[in-house]
Formats: sequence, C-alpha cells, structure tokens
Amino acid sequence: MRIPGNLLIAILLFFSLKTNAQSLNPPSDLRVDLLLNADKVWKNGLPVGLSLQQAKQSGSTYQMARIANQNPYFSWVITDNSSGSFQTAYRLLVASSVENLKANKGDLWDSGKVLKNQQTGISYKGRKLRPNTVYYWKVKVWNHKQTESDFSKRTAFLTDSTLKPYQTAHQPLIRSLENPVVSKQLNNLNTFYDFGKDAFAQVKVRVSSAADGDTLKVHVGEAIDAEGQVERKPRGTIRYRLLKLPLQKGEHSYDLKFPADQRNTGPKAILMPHYIGEVLPFRYVELENSNNKIIEVQRYTVNYPFNDQASSFKSSDTLLNQIWALSKHTIKATSFTGFYVDGDRERIPYEADALINQLSHYASDAEFNMAKRSLDYLIYHATWPTEWSLQNLQIAWNDYLYSGDIRAVKSLYPQLKPKLLLALARPDGLISTRTGKQDSTFTKSIHFSTFNGETVLKDIVDWPQKGGFGLPESYPGETDGFVFTNYNSVVNAFHYQALVCMSDLAQALGEKKDAALYKRQANQVKQAFQKSFIDPETGTVKDGETTPHSSLHANMLALAFNLVPENNKASVIAHIRTRGMACSVYGSQFLLDALYNANEAEYGLQLLTSTDKRSWYNMLRTGSTMTTEAWDTDYKNNQDWNHAWGAAPANVIVRKLMGIEPLSPAFQTIQIKPQPGTLNSARIQLSTLYGKINVAFNKTPAQFQLKTSIPPNTTAVVYLPKQTEKDQLLLNGKSLKATPEGNFWVIKNVKSGPQTWQVKY
Repeated sequence: MRIPGNLLIAILLFFSLKTNAQSLNPPSDLRVDLLLNADKVWKNGLPVGLSLQQAKQSGSTYQMARIANQNPYFSWVITDNSSGSFQTAYRLLVASSVENLKANKGDLWDSGKVLKNQQTGISYKGRKLRPNTVYYWKVKVWNHKQTESDFSKRTAFLTDSTLKPYQTAHQPLIRSLENPVVSKQLNNLNTFYDFGKDAFAQVKVRVSSAADGDTLKVHVGEAIDAEGQVERKPRGTIRYRLLKLPLQKGEHSYDLKFPADQRNTGPKAILMPHYIGEVLPFRYVELENSNNKIIEVQRYTVNYPFNDQASSFKSSDTLLNQIWALSKHTIKATSFTGFYVDGDRERIPYEADALINQLSHYASDAEFNMAKRSLDYLIYHATWPTEWSLQNLQIAWNDYLYSGDIRAVKSLYPQLKPKLLLALARPDGLISTRTGKQDSTFTKSIHFSTFNGETVLKDIVDWPQKGGFGLPESYPGETDGFVFTNYNSVVNAFHYQALVCMSDLAQALGEKKDAALYKRQANQVKQAFQKSFIDPETGTVKDGETTPHSSLHANMLALAFNLVPENNKASVIAHIRTRGMACSVYGSQFLLDALYNANEAEYGLQLLTSTDKRSWYNMLRTGSTMTTEAWDTDYKNNQDWNHAWGAAPANVIVRKLMGIEPLSPAFQTIQIKPQPGTLNSARIQLSTLYGKINVAFNKTPAQFQLKTSIPPNTTAVVYLPKQTEKDQLLLNGKSLKATPEGNFWVIKNVKSGPQTWQVKY
C-alpha cells in the first residue's frame, strides 16, 4: 500500500512532536567543587582561547582554577521545566582524555546508572586523581518519567600540585576592558571621562606624542566637584590619585600603574596578586590639556568572576530598583581581592563585613566559595569586636544552608567551637568580656592577637562608637546611646544565635551529643537573657543588667534572633519604630531582618526607600555608585565609597521582601514568603545550585497575585498574604485550600515548575 505524501508528512510530524515532547534536555551548569567554568583560562586576568591542557603545556604563565581535593564534588542543573519534574537517576563519567569521554569511556570513573535524585555534592569515587592533571567529565540524567537525557557538554578541571582531603577551590581574579560612557571637554580644556560606575580598576590610555619626554597628567577619582572636574580633595577616604605618565614619541598604549598605599597593603591586608597589580576604585578620569593626541581611554575592572545574569529584580518603586542595582554592583565590584574585605581603605577581612557580604553575594550570584575562603581566613585571623567573633557561627551556618556543602565547616569544626566564647560564660550561660576571663589561653583558642592596639576582645555594638573618627568627642556615634555594662544584651543576643547555629551544624555533621549540648546551652541563654535584659515595666530590652537604657540595638537584635517573648513583641516593635535608622549601615542588616521577621513589612520598606540623610538614597544622592561605609561622611569622617557592609538591601530584598529563603541545604526546599508592604508589584530571579527561582507579585485592593517557578528536584512552601478567613484562594485558576498561619495562608509541598496563585479579598 502506498501512503500519500501529505499523509506521510503528517505521520512523521506527529512522531517527531511526540519524541520532542518526551525528550529531556541534557544537564547544564556543571560544577566541580562548586565552581562554574573550572575549564576557563586567563592570562594576566584576561580570558584566552586555550584549553586547560594547552595552557598547562605552553610553558607560559596562565591563571585557572585548581582543584586540590582528592575527592572533588560534582553538581549540575536539570533543564526540565515540566511541572513536578525531578531526577530519578544519573550517570557521571570522568575521563583522562577528550577522546575517551567522546567515546563514553570513563576510564577514571564511570558511576553507572545511580538511582538517586541527588544532583549536588556528588563525591568522586573513581581511580586516584593525580596532581597537575587535566580531567574531563560529563553527566546524563533520568527524570520522573524515566526519560533519559543526552550527556551534557563536556567540561574539564585541573588538579592542584598537591591533593588534600579538603581545600576550598577558587577562581583567579579577572580583568575586563571597559570604555567610558561619557567623554567631553571641560571648561578648563581638560578631557573628562565617565565610566558610569565606580569599580576597582586600572587605567589604559592610547596617546600619540610628537616627541619623547612629554608628560601627561591623569586625574583619577570616585567623585567630581561642583565644576564637573575630578575632585582633587575628596572627603573621608573617597579616592583620588594624580598619575604622571612619561610619553614616548609616536602612538603608544600605556597601562598606568597605581603606587601601593601603605594603609591597605600592610600585614593584615589582602594583597593583590602579581598578575593583576595594584588597583584603585574610580569612576572618573580627567586628562590635563596638552599638545598630545588622545586616541583612547579605557579601564580594566578587576573582580572575582561574577555572573551578571544570575539575579534580577524590578519593582513598581523606581528608588527601590536603584537601591537593588547599587547593592548588587557593590557585591561584584568589592570582590576584587577574592575575599570579603572592608573596602579599599584597609582591605582587611572583618567578620561583620563578611556576614553581610556573604548573604548579599548569595542574593546576587550563585557563588559560594568566596564565603568559604573568607570564613577559613577569619577563623585564623580574628578581629577585636566580641560580637564579630560570634558571627563566625552565622557565617558557617549560612555557608552550609546556601551551598549544601558542609566540607568547609567540617574541616573548621574544632576551631569554630572556641568562637562561641563559652569560656567567658557565667553559670546561667550569659557571657562577658569584662570580668577578667580573657587570659592568654582564651585568646590563643580563638586565634586572636593584637589588632589595632587591642589585646583582648571588646564589645562594639555598632560602629563607629561615641566620638567617631575625626569627629568631636561629643559625637554620639552609631550605637543609639548604648550603655555598656559587664553583661551586654547585644553581645548575648549574638551569643545565643551562635549557639543555635552551632547546634544545627553539629546535627548536620552527625555530632549528636554536641548538637544536644549546644541546644541546651542556647535554651539556657535564652532564659537568662529574658530574665536579665527585659524590663518588666516597659516590656522592652535593656542594654545591660545594670542600666534601664533601652537602645535600638538591644531591641532589634533580640527581635531578629527570636529572643523576645510573644507578650513583649508589641512593646519592642513600638520602641523600635520610635528610633528610626538610629544605627549604622552595618546595623541596618539586623534592623531590617527584625522588622520582616515580625511581619512589619510596611515599616521595613519605608526604611529601605527612605530619602532621609540616613538612607541608601543618600548614598545615591551624594554620587556614589557603590554602597558607602556610613550613611554620610558627616557620620564617619574617614568613610569610603566602596564598602559592601552597606549592601544589606541586596539580601533583604531577596530573603525578606520577596521572601525567598532555603529551608533545606542548597534550596532543595524553598520558602517563598513575599512581604510587599505598600509595594504594588515586583519580580525577581535568583540562581541556586538547583537552577533559577522566579517570583513575581501584583497587589491590588481586590486581590494578591503571585507567580512562582521553582527548579526541578525542589519543592516549596508558599505563603500568601491573608486578610480574613473568607479570602478566596486559587491555584492556576482552581480553588485551593491552605492552612492559616498568622497573617498568611500556607501551602506546603509545592512541586517544581510554574504556578499562578491568587488571593481574592
């Protein structure tokens, strides 16, 4: 029988569409030891088109990631957008050559078909890896319908010269060549260039000179004056440099060198690698008028590899959008050392900076190893504030919760224990640095030595304290008049939170006795805290046992860490509202956490978008394009314009306003709990090890609409705003039942894929 041509085409098309409908795209975003693009190669920070093997054999010096772990971890993203999709099996191949991998021969390791849904933290179980060797790998998966994908694109990694049980992997620092967005001649006939945003960078110029020996004067800075020139005498530590460039006859390109700054290249600073050289944060370049022909002015920006497409946010509030962009850019730009440092003035890692930087980095990019490296560094290079030692435990918990990789914590576990400062505790569990217990055994246990003249830990509360830097002694500082006593409520709030984190970490490590011990100690501290620091008359939290003073800090930290009894929350919140932003940019992290944790979204949004002097808007108004160290130079006379501890909005917008937080390691279980306050609409994208999370809401008086999309192999707990018991709930247009919980409707075990939720009032 002969089939007519048009019928044959229809049959073939039918089977083609059926096959495509059942196909499963290969995995993407392959990582080794959490690193994306471990097969990339750079020279002097600039990308080159070489493979790892070519770079290794060339004899030249190149930069690439090196994997030092004897048994590295592998992970990937499943590219299946169908509803409820999850992985049921995988097969992973590791080979010694491209040819073997092409032939599907895993001569180092062929996992076979492994019947697991695990797609992160897959430990290498093949033949022993050799140092200084390139290996190639790929993976395929099966989904819940037993559909098999093709193998992923191959990727590669290079082992380090020495292999160890564990060492955090990292990428090299990279450079990117940028052109100015504006160039113009000034009234003084100098030529002015604006690169649009401040960044840690180096200047590159191309000049034609008629003779040898001429000098080109180049002004480089972060700020401009009233005449539109580069500010020659900026306030605080806002950066400016004058570079004098000797010219050669003819047309030449010049890479200008910044001299080292003694303050930020000292023994405690993170130094720039030789293949990068010195950098300076700047936005503007001004060339003095001369007889030379300026052909081109560019800059090399320097940062740790950063995926600009990993996250996005846009809302109905244009100021909030600007604050998000300010904070996100800050995280990228201040990664210029590969560690979380305190900005350009010192380039020293501090625990408080690292904690905020870590959370905002996770909110901006799915990058986890800079936090691990910074934690490892800080454990062995302690700074002087009491609270910041305790913050190591929060950093460690965040590391595990967001990355799902506990190896760094496991390797540091014995060193994390002393950071709880239990040696400073009295019988009821409260700790004090002022009761003579800081002997040499204690300071040695926490790896503390003299720091800025301090020989023991001291309570800080916030920074700067009374008197400030270069300000009158009468200046109140950023502590809201906090009264320091022997037993301090802020210190003990951090102590409690550190114990909670340590208990959870011990549980994750299988240290059950430790987990139970730290949980008991946390409960003991909570009881002692409430007994010692809550004022029975006002219901608010006092600064210390022997003072009635109740600062913003005492109350916001107790609220943030769930130390306030339910009956006292109304009093504490009311008191917090009277204080405004009476804390530093660092303190704002905990203030906003406290407000959103207490469902005070409207006030939280009010502070985020405030146009007062103590606001992120003021940073924009003053001309900075990175978050600043203080709300204004008037509050800290030596402040800089490149401080990531001011970038709390990046993580607060993601974690609290849009409500996206991990409930289990690496976001395998996701919380989506938007708290819009007065915001009418917003949408966000967040990248995780499992893939992208997308959340968008639109709010009117009549209804709240939420659109969510979560990656395969994950589930979510979704919270919808509740007005009354008569609210009508819909999921994808169909009636939905949910559990009421306070001001929310809660839906658990939400499957992967796109969903549309509605609450009609």
